[in-house]
Amino acid sequence: MPQHRRLYEILRKHIMDGVYSEGDLLPSENELCQLYGMTRPTVRQSLSNLAADGYIRKHQGKGSIVHHLAREIGILSVSGTTSAVGDRNLRTRIIVRPRLIPWPDDFMFTLSELEKESGCIYMERVRLLDGVPVFYDISYIANVNLPRITSRQFENRSLFKILRDHYHVEIKGGEQRIKAIPVTTKISRFLHLKKDQPVLHLERKMETNTNGLFLYSSIFCNTEKYSIFGRF
Repeated sequence: MPQHRRLYEILRKHIMDGVYSEGDLLPSENELCQLYGMTRPTVRQSLSNLAADGYIRKHQGKGSIVHHLAREIGILSVSGTTSAVGDRNLRTRIIVRPRLIPWPDDFMFTLSELEKESGCIYMERVRLLDGVPVFYDISYIANVNLPRITSRQFENRSLFKILRDHYHVEIKGGEQRIKAIPVTTKISRFLHLKKDQPVLHLERKMETNTNGLFLYSSIFCNTEKYSIFGRF
């Protein structure tokens, strides 16, 4: 993990755990440099990322002030939903266990020849926060050198962390399309929405540090209680 990302995760966790409350000042750049043995540019990048993701606000002459909004979820961040939510009560219910399938004919993004030849790992999940279903997530992972991934335990676990810990795969960035669509019967059942409600739909293609390996997802978001935000 890059140094700026490591410091970002430490400070984000401290904010999520209540070490720093809303309105508190974070340690100064000099103090963070001394405490974690990092350079000033590294510390500044971490703080800029925290500000972009809504955790702090930087005020000239004052420093970095905590501005964590508990009713927002940073799903748009490359850190992933589990990292963005932190230690709040996030649960994952597996609807369709990971399995190897051919790519759908009408897939949402253009695929490379390698991807077409290799097939994809397909999985459906519902993510619940404090008992409220907030995301219905359909994942497609290019089947590129991911041995035994379909046999791993995904219940209440982070997909990004599994890829990082077992396959040394890091998410680097990507692209996404966002639009509101009418809710279907299936989506309304999973997200506890009324049938006449619109639902926010994200189509995502995520780049990784592994050549030819991309992650794709089709995510339906229940934004009645939680809004989404972040840097991607």
